[in-house]
Order: sequence, then structure tokens, then C-alpha cells
Amino acid sequence: MTATNPPDAAIAALLARRPRVALVGASNKPERASYGVMAFLLAHGFQVVPVNPGLAGQAIHGQTVVASLAEAGPLELVDVFRRSEEAGAVMDEAVALGARAVWLQLGVVDEAAAARARAAGLEVVQDRCPAIEWPRLGVT
Repeated sequence: MTATNPPDAAIAALLARRPRVALVGASNKPERASYGVMAFLLAHGFQVVPVNPGLAGQAIHGQTVVASLAEAGPLELVDVFRRSEEAGAVMDEAVALGARAVWLQLGVVDEAAAARARAAGLEVVQDRCPAIEWPRLGVT
């Protein structure tokens, strides 16, 4: 599972912009990666909208959960915590809704969907975690 990604400088620039994040697959369980990553993003000045239909209306880290990506707009960065086989549909929806970038978390790769998103003008990062990339790339 090899992911095609932008150069490190482009990933660092994306993070440094601190885009508004729709976090798909948000969890209220502290042991889940999405819970920790959301806390990291909030602590670093990002605005985060958690997306999870099963938790809609509840709050995670003080942010109200919405049921769908369409409800999370406007979309700048869509951070996807879904399996690879489910990520493509989320990427296609992000494109349709006018997102500017899509980020697939560790272990999540869908090259075909990434190519479609790039063709539509989106930045795409796959198989990476912003909480790992931030310190690795020295983003401030």
C-alpha cells in the first residue's frame, strides 16, 4: 500500500495554514486515534467540526458533532478516519462539496479516489497523521 503524497514542504504549508477541518469518523472514545488527533488540532489553533452520524448533536472536545460532511461546511480540509475501502466515497463527496484538501489517516490509501480529487484541484495527503507530521516537519 504505497501512497502518493505531496512533498513535505507542501504538507507543512497545508498544516501551517491551519485550515478549518471536518473530521470524518470522529469518536468520543479517548482510546481512538480520531479523539487524540482532534484534541491535537484544537490545541494547535485549528477549527474542527467532528462528523459522525451516530454521535450527531453530542459534543467531542466541546465541538458539536454533525451527522454529515455536508453539514460541516464550509470545507477546507477533510480529515478522514475511515477504512481505505470507505475513504473513496468520502473523498468524492468532499470534491462535490467544494473542499480544498483531503487528508487520509495512517493506513488509509485510495489512489484512484486521490487521483480524482487531485484532478478536481484538491490537495491530497494519504497514510499520514497531522499529529505526527506537525512535529516531524517543524510546523509552527
